[in-house]
Amino acid sequence: MNSWRMKLRFWGVRGSTPTPLAQNLGYGGNTSCLEIRLPNDDLFIFDAGTGIRDLGLNLNENSADTARDIHLFLTHYHWDHIQGIPFFGPLYSPNCSITFYASCYACALQESLEGQMVTPYFPITMDLAASKRNYVNLGGETITLGDLTVEPFQLNHPQGAGGYRIESKGAVIVYATDREHGHEKLDAVMREYAQDADVLIHDAQYTVEEYPRYKGYGHSTWEEAVNVAQECNVKQLILFHHDPRHDDEAVSATEANARARFPNTVGAREGSVIFV
Repeated sequence: MNSWRMKLRFWGVRGSTPTPLAQNLGYGGNTSCLEIRLPNDDLFIFDAGTGIRDLGLNLNENSADTARDIHLFLTHYHWDHIQGIPFFGPLYSPNCSITFYASCYACALQESLEGQMVTPYFPITMDLAASKRNYVNLGGETITLGDLTVEPFQLNHPQGAGGYRIESKGAVIVYATDREHGHEKLDAVMREYAQDADVLIHDAQYTVEEYPRYKGYGHSTWEEAVNVAQECNVKQLILFHHDPRHDDEAVSATEANARARFPNTVGAREGSVIFV
């Protein structure tokens, strides 16, 4: 019998653009993608940056995963969160059913995903992919899928974005990438949904010193991530959406600064697995 309720794996942790450089590979160079598995092997994916390509390869290598239902939740449609979809192997498998979900806090779902695959951007249009596809606009409503409940909430980000509070049998993971602090109403929303989370995955793209130059770009600092974790009784903080200019040394320095104030902090690393 499993002692865990959710297994979280990081397939992409980078923000803005992939950075497959030697000095970045300790943490990883692929853009945002998370996998959550339940003990019954139900599969949920959050965001579809370049990391989802390797996730698809992993699924195809596992014969048990060649035919299955996949639930894919998107926070928004900026390039670094959807650019892996055309390279996601299960998209082309007639044995796979993929349901795409998005909240009301970003723009139109189906049109946005199909739009990146039209001429002249990609040689295969979405309608030629062999998988069965469904599109679910959540609005702002909670959805329950088997033993997993997903509750969307609004984030402060240019053109809109949504975070997710993800729960299963009392365990809570909060995914809040692409979020900028400084919006009074949405700062309060962030704290409401982060309350008592076992794991908080939070945007930490900028250092405190960098942030003034990039105010309005839609991203946070490690200091704000720590503030949320401290104020909301979070058990573990994971710093996410690493800036493409930050190599492993820089991300480790950010991790150390955050740990000085909130000891149970780690920088997200590709391939790392956390059981909740």
